[in-house]
Amino acid sequence: MAQNLRGALVGFCNPLLDISAVVDDSLLAEYKLKANDAIMASPEHLPLFQTLIDKYNAAFLPGGSAQNTLRGAQRLLPEDSAVFFGAVGNDENAQRLKGAADKAKLRTNYMVSQTKPTGTCALLITGKNRSMVANLSAAETYDFSHVQAPENWKDIEAARFYYITGFFFAVSPDTIEAVAKHAHDNNKTFTMNLSAPFVAEFFTAQVEKTLPYINILFGNETEADALARALKFDTGDIKQIAKRVADLPRAGSRPRLVVFTQGSESTVIASSDSDEIRVYGVTEVPDAEVGDTNGAGDAFVAGFLSQYMQEQPLDTCVDAGHWLAGQVVRQIGPNYPETELKFVPTADFAPTVEKL
Repeated sequence: MAQNLRGALVGFCNPLLDISAVVDDSLLAEYKLKANDAIMASPEHLPLFQTLIDKYNAAFLPGGSAQNTLRGAQRLLPEDSAVFFGAVGNDENAQRLKGAADKAKLRTNYMVSQTKPTGTCALLITGKNRSMVANLSAAETYDFSHVQAPENWKDIEAARFYYITGFFFAVSPDTIEAVAKHAHDNNKTFTMNLSAPFVAEFFTAQVEKTLPYINILFGNETEADALARALKFDTGDIKQIAKRVADLPRAGSRPRLVVFTQGSESTVIASSDSDEIRVYGVTEVPDAEVGDTNGAGDAFVAGFLSQYMQEQPLDTCVDAGHWLAGQVVRQIGPNYPETELKFVPTADFAPTVEKL
């Protein structure tokens, strides 16, 4: 009998309309941006958004990290499996975001700001790199009272899996805490993404407070390094970092998985209930087929969770994450192929197992 996953996955993040353009290094230098980074916009960055539109043939794409993830996960899950929460403005850009979610059959539960426009994210693409500058606007108005409302909290009660990005620490830490504790109290699965190096650097206290409740933590190599520095680890080795984070105190008895991707390099997984480190090779997408790498990390989590929710083995979860990320990097922006997405597990896909 098929598993009932109706409303099983709830996600929170900042829904943003991406303004994406291929640029040259001089524009990055002008705004003091790194080629592969994610930051919040400061006042000096605000002219950048119009510059991309006026001078760089920018494309408008549906974005927001967790919304990207849930769009992808829903494509691989039974109908009405996922619900996304976040704040948008009462404007055309909000309708663009909802349209993209509707196309993926992702249900949205937006809080609508009447005073601020829908948030945007500038995506500056240089080769395989992408630099992200987020202007949250309406997204930063998300208020805990929205999810507390009985008509919205019922989605939390109905779900069994939760995914929140680290970006949301800057918006509604109260929401993160409430959902994390609900998951813990009801033996449900709470997952988070480190999202960007600045999250561990500037929200260290909030990250440390939430870590005991996290059952699965996702991140990439730069985010792992930032977390290690924030927690004052004496190592920069990604395998050591993964295991030490996995072994940090937990609120309950459930083991914690730590999943660190490294782009086209290997994916590293550590668990609190094992002294083994699992290292998974990645099949690299040929350069000629790469659109850009924006959204690859979001897609990895989408593929992973889609299989984890269906109680598939860990190897299959990683295989699906790699596969879906590979589909996205062949597109421009954080988009999924228009054609039907059907994951077929790779024969003999397995990690190298190491002991620290």
